[in-house]
Amino acid sequence: MNTSVNIADVIFKNPVMTASGTFGSGMEYSNFVDLNKLGGVITKGVANVPWEGNKVPRVVETYGGMLNAIGLQNPGIDKFVERDIPFLKNYDCNVIVNVCGRSIEDYVDVVQKLAYEDGVDMLEINISCPNVKEGGIAFGQNPDNAYEVTKQVKKYAKQPVIMKLSPNVTDITEMAKAVEAAGADAVSLINTITGMKIDIEKQTFALANKTGGMSGPAIKPVAIRMVNQVANAVNIPIIGMGGISTYEDAIEFILAGATGICVGTANFFNPLATEEIVAGIEAYMKRKNVEDINDLIGLVNK
Repeated sequence: MNTSVNIADVIFKNPVMTASGTFGSGMEYSNFVDLNKLGGVITKGVANVPWEGNKVPRVVETYGGMLNAIGLQNPGIDKFVERDIPFLKNYDCNVIVNVCGRSIEDYVDVVQKLAYEDGVDMLEINISCPNVKEGGIAFGQNPDNAYEVTKQVKKYAKQPVIMKLSPNVTDITEMAKAVEAAGADAVSLINTITGMKIDIEKQTFALANKTGGMSGPAIKPVAIRMVNQVANAVNIPIIGMGGISTYEDAIEFILAGATGICVGTANFFNPLATEEIVAGIEAYMKRKNVEDINDLIGLVNK
């Protein structure tokens, strides 16, 4: 039985990965999860300089999920290279570094510093960050901006590039086509959906930032719909995410067209989720007499 998948010529032993921002850089969960059993670890976003993040409160529970407004707090690329990459190199799983930035120059700076870093298999570019130079419009909400940041990153990247797409758009296929045209090797989707919660006792916003990114089981149907739309619009691999907490969820995404899947919010309420999903996928394949997981990718469209 073959559970391995190929994403931009990088072979994953299985399609299960961790979603950026929900698993630290692996170290934080290593007492719960055997990283060797995962297809890959996608790290928390890292920028060219340290970011403090937003004011607290910045995480709040919602029905079927959570809202976060962390603000991409991170220690910066230099600390990340010194501390996190050496740790991850001890494990037999692919390492995908999530890159964030406030401008194209910020992204390129991080990509250049990672270009020859041993132990980094792929880059995931988070284009849901505010584009400060363009009046606060997120790169991921404008196809021209998405095309340009992808094109510039690809000039300097030595690893395959995954562009992480925002769901907060009218037509996600337009964004996927733009980054594919600019040379993206793969896409990952969806990032969080913008949401809000109000504390009726305090009569104020539950998050200091007022709005936050909604994640968790409640967004899964939206995520599957978008993955399926993109699968029918582009020819590059898709990494699906958004509310995956069980192997059944993961199989849905794969049938919709995802080659790989990421587990995010589930890590907070079930630290063992990733390992359980790996085992569940294998059990499903045996039950359905599926010898190769690749036969399931996009099966509903065939």
